[in-house]
Amino acid sequence: MTQGMSAPILEVTNLTKRYGGLVAVKNLSFSIAPGEILGLIGPNGSGKSTAMKSIMGVERPSAGSIKLDGVELAGLPSHQIARKGVGLVFQHSRPLARQTVLENIKVALLPDKLTHLFADKDTDGKARAIAARVGLAGVLDRKPATLAFADLRRLELAKAVARHPKLVLVDEPFAGLTASEVADFSQLIREFRVEGRAVLLVDHNVKSVSALVDRVLAMYLGEWIAEGAAADVMRDETVRRVYLGGALVSTARAESLFSDRTPVLQVENVGVCYGKARALQDVSLHVHEGEFVSLVGLNGAGKTTLFNAISGLMAYSGEIKWAGRPLRPGSPAQIARSGIVQCPETRELFGEMSVRENLDLGGNALGGEECARQLNWLFDLFPILKARQSQMARTLSGGEQQMLAIARALMMKPKLLILDEPTLGLAPVILETLSRALDRLRETTKITLLLGEQNVTFALPHADRVYVLDHARIVWEGPPDRFEAEAAANYL
Repeated sequence: MTQGMSAPILEVTNLTKRYGGLVAVKNLSFSIAPGEILGLIGPNGSGKSTAMKSIMGVERPSAGSIKLDGVELAGLPSHQIARKGVGLVFQHSRPLARQTVLENIKVALLPDKLTHLFADKDTDGKARAIAARVGLAGVLDRKPATLAFADLRRLELAKAVARHPKLVLVDEPFAGLTASEVADFSQLIREFRVEGRAVLLVDHNVKSVSALVDRVLAMYLGEWIAEGAAADVMRDETVRRVYLGGALVSTARAESLFSDRTPVLQVENVGVCYGKARALQDVSLHVHEGEFVSLVGLNGAGKTTLFNAISGLMAYSGEIKWAGRPLRPGSPAQIARSGIVQCPETRELFGEMSVRENLDLGGNALGGEECARQLNWLFDLFPILKARQSQMARTLSGGEQQMLAIARALMMKPKLLILDEPTLGLAPVILETLSRALDRLRETTKITLLLGEQNVTFALPHADRVYVLDHARIVWEGPPDRFEAEAAANYL
């Protein structure tokens, strides 16, 4: 809490949100004072967005209290919460597409009354002043579709400013922004602090959040794990274990052991944009045949985007070569048949089909005897799947579903297996099972592996080389035994 601020404007007590048997947020409590910025951080799936949506009324809390200036908000619809002084800066811009920037801001300035549908004579001046404040003075007459991505984010901020909120909820403000744009946007958010407004900020860019906020609250699996000054929270052992996973070890094979002169996979200066948001910028990496390479990075860094580009699932600039040949213009199916198989973060199992049926789909291109041999090999790798053959995939535990997703990918007998965040949300005992399986693949097969992970402790023991992806760029490359000395301190 900032100096001189004592009475909180927002008080969240024992906030809980359940989705059936899943507890997304559990007994979360915190407060924010006027003129204070609180950063909410945590790995993907930790409950950050659910907590924010519960405060805004987008999700109805299952239990707990949310008070603004002593007034209970829990359970109210979002439009009533907005009237009481809560503003939300959306991650995804939602402007009125047919109106200009100036008109969008003027709409936000209109009183929330059916009897007052037209702007006052001074509304135009107020809108222009707000636009100037957020850096939109030069694009007032343009339509949203013509704006740069950063200007769309500024427009969302301008609309929030127009409502004069007591509390501003800012969702992923730095996603898709360049370093200079992050600095500009951070300064705009700091102005809320100067005006005495409270700010709750959620973003995957831990470094930018830490540089901006007064306090940080870290969550994991829906629960509070640490709170305090950013530097103290990032040194907290529980927080470091959540992000890094624990002690860093390495059993890497030297790159010189791989005899191929031309790497089997070459990614050269690849860039990807989602609309106007840049997700990858000039990314280059290579993987030798039989090599295990880990791509580590926090959530939102761009790992999944890169994997989807390699798999032919999205357009990209630059070049991606497989066995010396460009992958474009091959379709995802053609790329998979060429030997590149991705096991996605979301698993994408057929929930109403049995374990065996999911595996049979993976091996549909194999002959009968070959399919049977591959299936028996996988049952030896993941014995629990043999016992669960007739069970519907949706009834499996999270760890069992992850094993099934990996096994289905291996049924295709890939030359390059891409694993995207295989440890996400899994218990330690399941991580040990996956780790042993990767060790066996590494020791007994010629498969090539590209592993995308936030959990560095899981990623490093299975890596011959490591790349660090940060904010859409590769920022470090090297053997895993150099990671702790050269890159670990800047990872968080």
